[in-house]
Amino acid sequence: MSNYQACFLIPCYNHGSTVADVIASLQPFELPFILVDDGSDLPTQQVLASLAEQSNVELVRLDQNQGKGGAVMAGIRQAQTLGYSHVIQIDADGQHDIDALPKLMQASQHHPERLISGQPIYDDSVPKSRLYGRYATHIWVWIETLSFSIKDSMCGFRAYPVKQTVVTLDKYQIGRRMDFDIEILVRMYWQGVDIDFVETRVIYPEGGISHFDALWDNLKISWMHTRLFFGMLPRIPALLARKRPPASSQDTATQGSATQNTTSTHWSKRSEQGTIIGIKCLLTIYKLFGRKAFDYILRLVIRYYHMTGKQSRAASELYLQQLQSHAKQQQIELPQPLDSYQHLLSFGRTMLDKLAAWSGDFSFDNLTIHGQQHVDQILAQDQGVLILGSHLGNLELCRALSKHYSSVKINALVFTEHAERFNSVMKAVNPDSELNLIQVSSMGPDTAIMLQQKIEQGEWVVIVGDRTSTTQETRSIYSDFLGKPAPFPTGPFMLASVLEAPVYLLFGLRDDSSEQAHFDVHFEPFCDKVTLPRKTRQQALQSVVDHYAQRLEYFTLKAPLQWYNFFNFWTLSDQSDEPTKK
Repeated sequence: MSNYQACFLIPCYNHGSTVADVIASLQPFELPFILVDDGSDLPTQQVLASLAEQSNVELVRLDQNQGKGGAVMAGIRQAQTLGYSHVIQIDADGQHDIDALPKLMQASQHHPERLISGQPIYDDSVPKSRLYGRYATHIWVWIETLSFSIKDSMCGFRAYPVKQTVVTLDKYQIGRRMDFDIEILVRMYWQGVDIDFVETRVIYPEGGISHFDALWDNLKISWMHTRLFFGMLPRIPALLARKRPPASSQDTATQGSATQNTTSTHWSKRSEQGTIIGIKCLLTIYKLFGRKAFDYILRLVIRYYHMTGKQSRAASELYLQQLQSHAKQQQIELPQPLDSYQHLLSFGRTMLDKLAAWSGDFSFDNLTIHGQQHVDQILAQDQGVLILGSHLGNLELCRALSKHYSSVKINALVFTEHAERFNSVMKAVNPDSELNLIQVSSMGPDTAIMLQQKIEQGEWVVIVGDRTSTTQETRSIYSDFLGKPAPFPTGPFMLASVLEAPVYLLFGLRDDSSEQAHFDVHFEPFCDKVTLPRKTRQQALQSVVDHYAQRLEYFTLKAPLQWYNFFNFWTLSDQSDEPTKK
């Protein structure tokens, strides 16, 4: 584009041995240079003076060392004076791989209003302390922006839009040393500037010069994060309301299909929003800063989701309305407060509990087993059993059980098209887990045969009894739940009759009164085996489902905010389906 006028910006402090080679490697791109001498020693000054004799090199001298940030700011202001629209910052030490430069320049030309930054790919030369320190900084930046948009905040390989950058520099007092690279990204993001990234290889040359002061620069960075965190707080509404940059047509189509009215969409078709990277980031926040810090961040995230997640919020409010109506009729006192925000917040806390359980952070000491005698009896007989769970509380506490009882292999059936991805995510978190997820979409003969073999081998099979099948939704039977008929799937109970195994119920409820992570695991016998005689099958099935619904309701009233079926539980997705009458 005709109004796109870029130049290279190279801040230099005592890099006289490398800066000439850097400039030479950039000459083929035919862009002018702004060199900033940041109070260098005499040998470097001489090198820079020699380079400035070239017609396409502008030299800016700073009498005293300002720090990398001060040098970059001086260069950007000089670029504005000279009429350049963009500066492409490259460090003088030769760390950046210029093979990525065409992509960075192309991205800047294509989106001139955005800041384009390198996203480092490191080789084995990177100091591990640097790598771990960067990761901690990334987490703070995600908190300060309430976004994962900034994928790397410390890479000095960037294309700055001069006008937008100068506006930010004029508005804020930004750190002048190693804190600059981080702070300028956060501040510009606050100003509404979108930030894109291109991958770039970064090396740490042997004998390379580093000006990073482990004590003072870390103190400055810590103080910077403190200021940015408290600066973020009054900006929370604006940050939460901020929209992402327009996606490609293919992405837009995908997003559009994901936002259809879920009233007519089966629960299993709703796209999961998590990724392996995102989940590991959440775990890292939890491990670095602890549960209390995570909970504070979680409150901000859930507040945003509560504002924007209309479907989940509406489903929560529908459930709470039915719950409170039933409790009032039965004169049952419920714990307070009960609102959709607290409900979603409880779900967020349980997601952390699931991740922590899967990663092995919870042990048997975190559990109080109600019904321990039943567990002991099963283990003594080396018996395979079928366990009916639900979406009340946390079934992943089975992970802590399997860790304690090393001889037990627990298999969990998951009725969702996304189980394969969820399985891969959890295996990435903890590859050694003994809890095996099995994806099924229907209860066919193959599934029954496979599970029968596992039962015969003394393994446990866990299946939820409160969600309808993905492909055979109409195979449901209605039973009273919280004062209103709700459809329950017949599949789990039909499976129980085929397996002819003892059936138990399992409910894992978080004890919210405990400061430490603690859970009440309720393990109780359901029946020796489910029998469905051919002549009275429907009546027998109704009786079994009613029994399950009664126990589910009993424990739901104990921990109402830990019920996580975020859809209209009392109707099928196809509203034309007629309920099976009692």
